[in-house]
Amino acid sequence: MGYGIERDAALALVREHLQNENLVNHSLASEAVLRAMARKLGHDEDKWGLAGLLHDLDAESEPDLATHTTKTVAILTEKGVDAEIIEAIRLHNLEPYPGASRTTPLQHSLAAGETITGLVTAAALVRPDRQLGSVKVKSITKRYKERAFARGANREIIAECELVGIPLTDFCGLSLEAMQEIAGEIGL
Repeated sequence: MGYGIERDAALALVREHLQNENLVNHSLASEAVLRAMARKLGHDEDKWGLAGLLHDLDAESEPDLATHTTKTVAILTEKGVDAEIIEAIRLHNLEPYPGASRTTPLQHSLAAGETITGLVTAAALVRPDRQLGSVKVKSITKRYKERAFARGANREIIAECELVGIPLTDFCGLSLEAMQEIAGEIGL
């Protein structure tokens, strides 16, 4: 099924708009987590993966949360990307859209999935080897409770995993495993 863009073209678009390799790696990690969530919940892995991959195209050009996602939405609309993907991307950051809320499984999953990647990455970077392979689910759930750790990883947004039926501990495990599968590609 087509979504207005193929995966290779989506990755090229990410690389065109994001020069910071950490942001590219975050996009790839988000794709992996969203694909794993779709698989667990019985949704379309390709569609959800594209949402994860494309969600932060304007992270460098619109770093202010008050405007972040606005350019991404415009870029993807112009490219003819699937409307459900665009809407999930738009709503992964609610700040530019007062009164808006996430209501669909994809919207909640993208918000939670892209946010947890920061927590999982931080958990790897504090390990002596700085590798995802040595991170355990228990350490992620412990770090989740430490508000000072990976402050940018909003715990309330991560907890939206429960709105789609994935308990937090399971979500931490699913996300870690998804990111471990692409560890070489994202340098962890």
